[in-house]
Amino acid sequence: YKISLEHTNSLEKIFKKNKIDIVINLAAQAGVRYSLVNHKPYISSNIKGFVNLLELCKKYNVKHTIFASSSSVYGANTKIPFSEKDSAQHPIQFYAATKRSNELMAHAYSHLYKIQTTGLRFFTVYGPWGRPDMALFKFTKGILSNEPIDIYNNGEMYRDFTYVEDIVQSIRLLIDKIPVEGKPVEKNDSLSPVAPYRLLNIGNSKKIRLLDFIEAIENELGKKAVRNLMPMQMGDVSETFADTSLLKALVDYSPNTEIEKGVALFIKWYKDYYNV
Repeated sequence: YKISLEHTNSLEKIFKKNKIDIVINLAAQAGVRYSLVNHKPYISSNIKGFVNLLELCKKYNVKHTIFASSSSVYGANTKIPFSEKDSAQHPIQFYAATKRSNELMAHAYSHLYKIQTTGLRFFTVYGPWGRPDMALFKFTKGILSNEPIDIYNNGEMYRDFTYVEDIVQSIRLLIDKIPVEGKPVEKNDSLSPVAPYRLLNIGNSKKIRLLDFIEAIENELGKKAVRNLMPMQMGDVSETFADTSLLKALVDYSPNTEIEKGVALFIKWYKDYYNV
């Protein structure tokens, strides 16, 4: 199906036609930078659309609702690595604010209607079939075409890059790990005290310097980038780093794809897909 979350009637037809036990919602208006110039799609998709989905999960008694949040919700936090129990009350751009609102709305629904819910805070996902506006796509395209690539904060940024297959494996393992109110799996569990609701970091648990990420791309392409060093962009953060101990406790799995391997797999796909 190709149906927008905002289209309530069309969305409900799917629930009516099928007996849905598990909902995995990865749909959203994504992107930090676009949210700086256009808020409306984020309201429509991430707020209105998400509420539509929660309403249907309530109405059709879905057993487990899993939804994508973002590491962006940690915002102005300076404590590293980020833990699910850290405050997320200071988002510094609009995309992050909408994803944090998703977490809060989902918690309210979970408390009121006992919808068993897991929110996943993804950390800098990369790999094949990603969004063309992501850094890996833009860097690869720029290097291959001899065009300058924009590098913010002069490259002095760190990201917890997480390969897409690790994300998929984490989600697959979490499908059956349905939150049960009052039954935490460890002392630092993010399980809500008043709802069957949990938040989880999904990251590689490694800080990778942006310049090292670019070097991995250069090495795989066998070609140097033309670097356009720029200041920090509004709404950006200097580093992200996930504490994934709760994920490990729940499913005995931690994302672990090394950046060199992930970049190599992406570039192989990129060359095949774009025939370059």
